[in-house]
Amino acid sequence: MIPIKIHALPGSKIPEYQSKGASGADICALLDEPVTLKPGDTALISTGISVEIPEGYEAQIRPRSGLAIKHGITLLNTPGTIDSDYRGEIKIIVTNLGKIDFTITDGMRIAQMIFGKIYRGHFIISDELGRTARNNGGFGHSGV
Repeated sequence: MIPIKIHALPGSKIPEYQSKGASGADICALLDEPVTLKPGDTALISTGISVEIPEGYEAQIRPRSGLAIKHGITLLNTPGTIDSDYRGEIKIIVTNLGKIDFTITDGMRIAQMIFGKIYRGHFIISDELGRTARNNGGFGHSGV
């Protein structure tokens, strides 16, 4: 476990793990009134929480599988990254890929947050890269 300081606005919910083996902590909406997404709509949903992540770590914001399969609800820019030096409110970019309207209500679990270690790359300029069997084969080059 890594320590995560959290600041929560009144009425917001602290992220929660729903089971002992869960890797993602559910994040809830903090809304003054429900938000209805028509098919194809996208909205930025407040959570009322801000976090302090230790340097060398990140948080990733991911969709909830139940909302995806049952309602076609997903997150754009997924996984969203929260850097260790960001201190603003976490807001969730929710989109409706389903066929019917979907209403987000205050306190609804809308995303999950996963923490991970960060490994930064050290970029080295080179005129040539090592060859592989795939080499520069692009999208779909290996077939179905």
